[in-house]
Amino acid sequence: MKQQLRQFCLLLFAYLIVAIPFKALTLIPGFTDVRPVTALGPIYGIFFGPVGCLSFACGNLIADIIDDALRWSSLAGFAANFLAPCVAWYLWKRHAGRPFALRTPRDLLFHTGVILAVAALEAAIISPAVATAYPEIDYAFFALTVLGNTSFFPLFLGIPLTILMQEELGFRPCVSPMRRSCAAASRAFSVLSTVG
Repeated sequence: MKQQLRQFCLLLFAYLIVAIPFKALTLIPGFTDVRPVTALGPIYGIFFGPVGCLSFACGNLIADIIDDALRWSSLAGFAANFLAPCVAWYLWKRHAGRPFALRTPRDLLFHTGVILAVAALEAAIISPAVATAYPEIDYAFFALTVLGNTSFFPLFLGIPLTILMQEELGFRPCVSPMRRSCAAASRAFSVLSTVG
């Protein structure tokens, strides 16, 4: 429990260090900006499992608060930013049919498919919530910015960082069972919410 809480806090801190400097690069004021931090989504899911997914979602929520962009649609953003890394982790764990590695063209192609699938999932969750709550926002442009942020940065920054983390720094994919990790992440979130 202590180790998972420490891991959660470190991942959250890393998220905020990457996210906050880019908040000034706004695409739709108060709603979306250029987000290189999305490169960390698959990394957090694959290497850190549900604890990484929860820290990724909480980091996005905190970044919205810091940027004074907290809206009702931020709830959809929280859900999408938890589910996307979680789906990336699950797809590699259950459907790749081989251990996680980005050493072959086949693995890179599968990982590209995973990234594109989770980018579409995030756009499908967040965009309708924004369109429903704020009809004045251009739905198509917003959906494209979400899709662009959540596919471009994980593909062009995330894949090299993933290879570096695994091959040079010795990171291994999360293999703990989802149920146990989710329970640990839930406990960590409960502890953080009672402290705050």
